[in-house]
Amino acid sequence: MELLDKTINSYFDVWLGPRDPRVKGWLLLENYTPTFVFSVLYLLIVWLGPKYMRNKQPFSCRGILVIYNLGLTLLSFYMFYELVTGVLEGGYSFFCQDTHSGGEADMKIIRVLWWYYFSKLIEFMDTFFFILRKNNHQITVLHVYHHATMLNIWWFVMNWVPCGHSYFGATLNSFIHVLMYSYYGLSAVPAMRPYLWWKKYITQGQLIQFVLTIFQTSCGVVWPCAFPQGWLYFQISYMISLIVLFTNFYIQTYNKKASSRRKEYQNGSTAIANGYTNSFSSLENNVKQRKQRKD
Repeated sequence: MELLDKTINSYFDVWLGPRDPRVKGWLLLENYTPTFVFSVLYLLIVWLGPKYMRNKQPFSCRGILVIYNLGLTLLSFYMFYELVTGVLEGGYSFFCQDTHSGGEADMKIIRVLWWYYFSKLIEFMDTFFFILRKNNHQITVLHVYHHATMLNIWWFVMNWVPCGHSYFGATLNSFIHVLMYSYYGLSAVPAMRPYLWWKKYITQGQLIQFVLTIFQTSCGVVWPCAFPQGWLYFQISYMISLIVLFTNFYIQTYNKKASSRRKEYQNGSTAIANGYTNSFSSLENNVKQRKQRKD
């Protein structure tokens, strides 16, 4: 294993240049192998989990879901707060910020972004809960792609560009996750579900987040600083892939459902207009007639 780690590390160092020494020896960052293994295990569970649960009763997981989502809500709020205060303390530029000019604030950002990287490992549990509850329809290509790639991308970010211009997308995403995981935590309580109306707007917020991240990343291309340009181009490409997938999810989930409901309503209206009634309307007419006879 040690030989494999050295081989992989030397390849990355040749390809991407020297790593940031400030994260040397940090948990899970020294070698890529653990992150890669976790990702492979995740994909294996995604593939084998539904097969294992096929003939089993779904687990409720209600209590642990509340605790899990509350924990991620608090962690996301902590990361958002620390990132915002760190950016203000370091006088970070919106247009382009290198990785070595923020002083002590850079180390604050690095420490928070390590938690952001680690949270992507914790968030694998999102999928595992879907499997245990047999909500396999929620394990979409978008869902698996997003979870599997984020942990790996942020391992590289933490080793080469762990602060500077990397702050913006993580800050926005942490804020969105405060809203998202608080929603999921509340939805695990049946009595709260009728009052939860903002799921659609979370997806809209995610799409806005990706667009803003592309805009801010593009500023670093137009007005460059010492931040490596290759990372900026990669982030723009990745954000575009998420916009495509999330837009498709939004259309499939909300626009098509709304269109289906409108068609059902229109079909019902047309039937009545043409002199036909369904069983419900017939029953309603019979009730009205009986009431009239009683009067």
